[in-house]
Amino acid sequence: MSTQQNTPVPSPSAGPEKPGRIAALAALNALEGAALVIGGVYMLAVGLFGRPDSMQQAEMGGLTLVALGLIPLLAARGLLLRKSWSRGPALITQLMALPVAWTLLRAQGALIPLGIVLAAVAVTGLVLVLHPATTKALGIRGPRTTPDA
Repeated sequence: MSTQQNTPVPSPSAGPEKPGRIAALAALNALEGAALVIGGVYMLAVGLFGRPDSMQQAEMGGLTLVALGLIPLLAARGLLLRKSWSRGPALITQLMALPVAWTLLRAQGALIPLGIVLAAVAVTGLVLVLHPATTKALGIRGPRTTPDA
């Protein structure tokens, strides 16, 4: 008689529990992605139902924001699934947020607090995405070094 063991095959995201920084980074990326998509949908609605200065600019701007919003949303999903490819889009999202935050900080009125929040989110995201524990949790190896001959 032979006995077979039915052991479940671990999924790629199985293993040690996700570090809190991965979840926090995913949440920041999801927040930024959602904000871009909402802004894009708003611009599309204004372009279609409002009185924009240029209907084509409003529609194209809205579509661009929606498309850009998908990048951090996909990165957030990849981070939660601990996919190594998600680190690149997450990093790019934070780097792209910095000049936007700078522009908002140089504006006037209510845009300044928004710039402060965006700068804080981007810097926090950069710290989280570049942290060595994040790299390790995503299964990314460091640079290869060769011994001196």
